[in-house]
Amino acid sequence: MSNALNNVWVITLFVEDVPSAKSFYKGVFELEVVYEDDVSAVLKLENLMINLLQVSEAHGLIEPAKVAGPEPGSRFMFTILVDDTDAVCAEVRKRGVTLINGPVDRPWGKRTAAFADPAGHLWEIAQDIP
Repeated sequence: MSNALNNVWVITLFVEDVPSAKSFYKGVFELEVVYEDDVSAVLKLENLMINLLQVSEAHGLIEPAKVAGPEPGSRFMFTILVDDTDAVCAEVRKRGVTLINGPVDRPWGKRTAAFADPAGHLWEIAQDIP
């Protein structure tokens, strides 16, 4: 029997401004919008979709858990493995992204850089250091 929990299909990001977040993901990641309505936009990565959901709609999905705002700080980060961190950083800078840190060589054998989307969700670009 296969593990039913090992196939992540969609990540849902709660955002305050869906149009701004959609514009960011379309521009920086060059993603296609596969669905949208008044409170959400779904964009497709190669093997995963990102659902940008208006934060006011999040309560219905996760109650009785609470929806947090961006103020307390980040509690997770998505990492994208690339061949050349410096080249990808140069490209995302051309697309209007301001890096939070990096590129920097890490002691665990990766060269990384980080940036945030308009809602504060963190993304890391990482490559193996030869």
